[in-house]
Amino acid sequence: MSTYILVLTVIGSIVLLFSLIYTFMVARNQKALKGTNDTDIPDQVEEHPYIRNPIFWTYIIFIGLLLAFVIYFALTIPNQ
Repeated sequence: MSTYILVLTVIGSIVLLFSLIYTFMVARNQKALKGTNDTDIPDQVEEHPYIRNPIFWTYIIFIGLLLAFVIYFALTIPNQ
């Protein structure tokens, strides 16, 4: 891989990690404000708050695609 791709991958990974940590912090604060919501949360969502959250699914899919991209190019591009 070229230096530019490596640098962009590292920067993207840092941004992803920061975003994931920030999302966990916001989700934790939402639990603290549980009594101030207008409507009830469905039981399935209460039992599995992380599995039912589309933001976390977005992170998981992005990480999977990023790993597939890196592995594909690492295996197909010959070393120079």
